[in-house]
Amino acid sequence: MKFLIDECLHTSLVAVAQDHGHDCFHVNWLGLSGETDWDLMPRIVAEDFTFVTNNARDFRKLYAREELHAGLVIIVPQVLPALQRELFLAVLQELGDAQDMVNEVVEIAIEDGEAVLTRYSLPE
Repeated sequence: MKFLIDECLHTSLVAVAQDHGHDCFHVNWLGLSGETDWDLMPRIVAEDFTFVTNNARDFRKLYAREELHAGLVIIVPQVLPALQRELFLAVLQELGDAQDMVNEVVEIAIEDGEAVLTRYSLPE
């Protein structure tokens, strides 16, 4: 898969994806920092990025409007970079050898000290 990490998440998530055989970029490294969410969407869709963010509310709405997309990963809590890396790693382990997440969302949250993954289709 080819991931794009949102600017609200740490750049070190790129290495986590790359260490697991994925292409990965950070919004800041592509000169897209400061872009509005709706201005990012055309690039995300055009380049078949699986987008990784913690901005659940906005990106759920934007992805619901897309007929076809390469997937969305939402790291729900705003946490320090070390925990962001752990949560993203858990998502990558959940995905295993999957080559894509077409029209899928994976959300990871922490409930009672445990990581909880939720997968669903979007648009439904």
